[in-house]
Amino acid sequence: MKRTINAPAKINLSLDVLGKRDDGYHEVSMVMTQVDLADRIELTLLEDNVIKIDMSEGFLPSDHRNLAHQAASLLQKRFQVDAGVHIFIHKQIPVAAGMAGGSSDAAATLNGLNELWGLHLSTRELAELGSEIGSDVSFCVYGGTALATGRGEIIQPIASPPPCWVILAKPPIGVATGEVYKRLKPNDSRTGKSDQIAEAIERQDYHAICENLYNALEEVTLQMHPEVSRIKERMLASGADASLMSGSGPTVFGLVKKEARVHRVYNALRGFCEQVFAVRLITEKKP
Repeated sequence: MKRTINAPAKINLSLDVLGKRDDGYHEVSMVMTQVDLADRIELTLLEDNVIKIDMSEGFLPSDHRNLAHQAASLLQKRFQVDAGVHIFIHKQIPVAAGMAGGSSDAAATLNGLNELWGLHLSTRELAELGSEIGSDVSFCVYGGTALATGRGEIIQPIASPPPCWVILAKPPIGVATGEVYKRLKPNDSRTGKSDQIAEAIERQDYHAICENLYNALEEVTLQMHPEVSRIKERMLASGADASLMSGSGPTVFGLVKKEARVHRVYNALRGFCEQVFAVRLITEKKP
């Protein structure tokens, strides 16, 4: 038996940091949405009680450090599953890019193994399990567009934004999320536009979404990696309607409504970064 599941990347339309929690995490409020750049996860049932991982990119860990491996192991142990799985990950999402590639792989593994192993868990139950693996996994289990609060694991699905193009550009650097948060002051509160973004999406007001993009981590990452700022500037100068860093970075995205501008923005970034993608928002999934 085999299952194949897409694991889409996410971008942050907003990321507010509300302060540090007693458990060491930061309290956040984020509006996240998925784009149609995706890894593909192939799950093959094994009779032996083992978890094996292979992938198209050899530089990622294939052991317990891999989030998809953690997802399979968690389900196997929690529900005493007497079976194994071979996981093959076709990587398309850049690594350490602020687009939840590893978290999306884990979420796809949870969703796929729920079927393959006949566990009959609800989306909510899978999302709660996902929160034990990483803060973005819960959102990726739900997919679509959502307001995420707490440390990112409390998910409120909302309507999809109006359709548009998204240009993604990742410079040849990796950013560790923990390092970015560490550079925030302990009680630093950087509130922004999550409520305004959610309201703009509800009204399907593309202009208001562009006006209210906000990422509290952007300033920190820009200080560490000035090239991220240059990508933003180039994206806007070449015709993007709005631009923002996603998550802890370093990927920058630009929103483009008019298809005629897409190639101009894409080509302007291709001379600047090796990893550039022109994709669409995933808008068919409703709450």
